[in-house]
Amino acid sequence: MEEISLREGEDFIKLGQLLKKAGMVGSGVDAKFVIQDGLVEVNGEVELQRGKKIYPDDVVSFNGESVKVIR
Repeated sequence: MEEISLREGEDFIKLGQLLKKAGMVGSGVDAKFVIQDGLVEVNGEVELQRGKKIYPDDVVSFNGESVKVIR
């Protein structure tokens, strides 16, 4: 499982931004569509909100890959 660090001073990252940062999608538009299509899970639950706030220790899964957010 890959780990993604939050920037200094940030408490969270939005789901669409995380998918881009982790290289799971190529663009924000791609993130929007895969989230809307119900293909992304946050902590094992399907998430449909692109702006969902992702906090440290949350795990995001898409297309067989998982990413954990760390500080």
